[in-house]
Amino acid sequence: MPDRTRSEALFERACAVIPGGVNSPVRSFRSVGGHPYFVTHGEGAYVWDADGNRLLDFVQSYGASILGHAHPSVVRAVAEAAGRGTTFGAPTEGEVLLAEAICARVEGCQQVRLVSSGTEATMSAIRVARGYTGRSRIVKFAGCYHGHSDGLLAGGGSGVATLGLPDSAGVPAGAVAETVVAPYNLIPELDDQVACVIVEAVAANMGLVPPDAGFLEGLRSACDAVGALLIFDEVITGFRLSEGGASAWSGVRPDLWCFGKVIGGGLPVGAFGGRSDVLAVLAPGGPVYQAGTLSGNPLATAAGLTVLETLDTASYAALSGRVAGFAGQLQSLLTAALGKAEQVDGAGRPVEARVPVVGPLFGLFFVPAGSGQVRDYDGAEASATTGLYSRFFRAMLDRGVALAPGPYEVAFPSMAHGDAELADTLDVASEAIVDALAH
Repeated sequence: MPDRTRSEALFERACAVIPGGVNSPVRSFRSVGGHPYFVTHGEGAYVWDADGNRLLDFVQSYGASILGHAHPSVVRAVAEAAGRGTTFGAPTEGEVLLAEAICARVEGCQQVRLVSSGTEATMSAIRVARGYTGRSRIVKFAGCYHGHSDGLLAGGGSGVATLGLPDSAGVPAGAVAETVVAPYNLIPELDDQVACVIVEAVAANMGLVPPDAGFLEGLRSACDAVGALLIFDEVITGFRLSEGGASAWSGVRPDLWCFGKVIGGGLPVGAFGGRSDVLAVLAPGGPVYQAGTLSGNPLATAAGLTVLETLDTASYAALSGRVAGFAGQLQSLLTAALGKAEQVDGAGRPVEARVPVVGPLFGLFFVPAGSGQVRDYDGAEASATTGLYSRFFRAMLDRGVALAPGPYEVAFPSMAHGDAELADTLDVASEAIVDALAH
């Protein structure tokens, strides 16, 4: 068992001055047990905790660090930008350059506005859709998480699901009265009261759940039929799946996009964009208000632009290929161990592992044998309730591999995760699953 004395002490101090000891709930380890490790620094595929333990990191700031931690080009770009000033509250060339880079890579995205977080991006996109259509109702999908704004905290995944909350205290009923929650991978019936449908084109907040064939195309057709807008929440998938994100990957073009994570190179940033006629409703030219003092922060735009310019088609293909091979091997070894241990779920059914892959993302589910891939939030929840993810997580962490501390998250291999790192992970996993099943 690695020494975590200093992390334990830091967590105790944090609990005295930060609610729950963390600044984002999933970091608390509440759903996996134990206390969080505190990171001091990272490099490439690794982070080091406050006790000096090196961890092979598959969190990578939940996908923000696609090049790996402390990539030299990103560090240099941020340092140079900081030397010129950290924030101005005035336009900068960096904002223009990053916006141009996003629009050039995402076909159909004609304009973008930069904000400071993914939550701001989705919240603002919803407001734009309502302002453009003159309608108030929105449709989202169970298990898809679109940030913590009141109107979208209904049927959320990720941290909301991890904490076992169907929504959140402090959100009045009126705030979600115009939010309709539908099952993922089923096309809902829409009417002329619906302003927009917002969806994770590849769901990554209930584990990794890809869209069924025809699902995204069906949403596009359903929105067109009633004059509603289609919003792709690509805070995770944008510039993660491919140079053009999930819309390029799927071939389906929404009316509005939401971005985050990768476009900030590890600094706080978000963006929403789409057709110029839709975005014309935004102030100062239109009646829909949105603003932010730190929007387009020069450090974030410098980092994000550097990341986008570093990535190319070959980069995505190479990483996706490595991850696909790794995921197949991981699923096989986990399922073999589960079968050997005759592991069963609460209903007495044999359990198998599922390691879904979309591009360079992979997930992990423990499901009844023969049940196929997880397609929706109900399937993800059934996997989480086995408790196997939590035990496997702790066994991996004790052996120096850091997965996300919750069964509804996904893994984010970076460009720094080479064949050697993935091979090491498989070696560790073969031991960790035996340990997990023994406890």
